[in-house]
Amino acid sequence: MNAQTLADIDLPRSQTGANPQHLILGLFTDYWFATDDSLPSAALVALLGDFGITPVSARAAIGRLARRGVLDARKEGRRTFYRMMPGAARALEQTQRRVVDFGAADRPWDGLWTTVVFSVPDDQREVRHAIRRRLGFLGYAAVYDGVWMSPHADHEQTVEILQSVGVRSATVLRSTLTHAQGDGDPLGAWDLDAIQAAYQDFITEYTPLLARVTGGQVGSAEALVARTTVKDVWREMVGIDPELPANLLPDGWPARAARAVFVQIYDTLGPLAEVRVRQLLAEHDPELAAQVGHRTTTHTPT
Repeated sequence: MNAQTLADIDLPRSQTGANPQHLILGLFTDYWFATDDSLPSAALVALLGDFGITPVSARAAIGRLARRGVLDARKEGRRTFYRMMPGAARALEQTQRRVVDFGAADRPWDGLWTTVVFSVPDDQREVRHAIRRRLGFLGYAAVYDGVWMSPHADHEQTVEILQSVGVRSATVLRSTLTHAQGDGDPLGAWDLDAIQAAYQDFITEYTPLLARVTGGQVGSAEALVARTTVKDVWREMVGIDPELPANLLPDGWPARAARAVFVQIYDTLGPLAEVRVRQLLAEHDPELAAQVGHRTTTHTPT
């Protein structure tokens, strides 16, 4: 897989309205795992229909993912089936764990900062774009151009990102901060007011849905869409919050309360959303429908 594909898997570019390629990857990750069997294209089109994606747009998205090497296609008579390529599945699994584990507990900090220094030639803009997006997803922020810092970022994932996107010149350091001033202070690399406001907006937007979920007022079709949506919005929080140590944050930091809303919605709607996926898949292949499952924030069935 090339650098652009890996970057798009982990952090699809945002766009107005539902992103059909992103939705396909999310559906595979959340409901079609621990199996090498392929899904019929007609079932994928039907699933995307629940999100308001037209059949034409759905088929175009499936085709683009196949051409990228993200989906593997096979023909069976007049029908086409698709499964996730192993490399794509592995990248998606890493992203899934990062999203559902995010904010689960206060992370101890040893006072050391991880610093990534890299250089990318001007003619490799896609590589530069990919590395910036993926470092941000791991909790890094740019202190200077080509110098990114984080208090918690995973070393192995950092190295894997640098290698997978094709960065040729890079250095990763773990060190204490002995002096910083002006724009050189790593704490200034994050807009804490904006992050705090984003958490408050998340709580405000999804608390009414949570009340309906806990009150049993959400059906299976709505559950599939709502569960996917809340996970995608929570994923945006992962991309902007570096999980700074508690002693560096303002009092009343709302991250824990926001996570509680996400977890309750995502986990509670899992069984209902699975029912909807099974229903749509059964219309095209009843035997395959029996393999549909769902994850929670604490458990992935095998």
